[in-house]
Amino acid sequence: MKNFFYLLIVFAGIATMAACDNYETYGDQKEKERNGISDFISRNKINVISEAVFHAQGDNTDTSDDRNEYVYMNNSGVYMQIINHGSGSPVKDKENVNLYIRFYEQNIFDTTIVVTNYYDPYDPDVMNVSRTGSNFTASFTSGLMMSQYSASVPSSWLVPLSYINVGAPTATEDISLVRLIVPHTQGHTVASSNVYPYFYEISFQRQPGL
Repeated sequence: MKNFFYLLIVFAGIATMAACDNYETYGDQKEKERNGISDFISRNKINVISEAVFHAQGDNTDTSDDRNEYVYMNNSGVYMQIINHGSGSPVKDKENVNLYIRFYEQNIFDTTIVVTNYYDPYDPDVMNVSRTGSNFTASFTSGLMMSQYSASVPSSWLVPLSYINVGAPTATEDISLVRLIVPHTQGHTVASSNVYPYFYEISFQRQPGL
């Protein structure tokens, strides 16, 4: 009987150690995220530039194949590439406006497209945006991001608004288009709770008629 109880204690100890080995601390998850972002940057041959270089280039990123620049935004940890600055003008100070958003979202860990309306010209997400000085606040009023996650707009999605135009373009004008690499702290609820980094390609345009 003593041997039986001794074996139970040994097995319980082994099980406990195995469980501890499988447990990821928040620090472990953040390191995994950093490594995932680093691998994504390397795999896609991205050239990371500083904000100083970005501003010196007129708030532009070189999107040519041999450069493929993303600017690292120090305050947020977001990596941003501006493909098109868009037509019209930026969201103005003290302005409240609805923007049409088309996007696709990719989990950097498994490279799957989680949510997208990118190829549907008739059903954009709608995001209500207000600007006060250099600060933006926003919420989704309809669309996939709202139904899939919540009405809260990931803070990373507001980063480009300081640098792009959000007019309603004509047939000969470009819609603003950006790419973002987003750490979990700047993402939606699933990203933040699971410490998942995401990649986005997003277009912004003023709701027609506004």
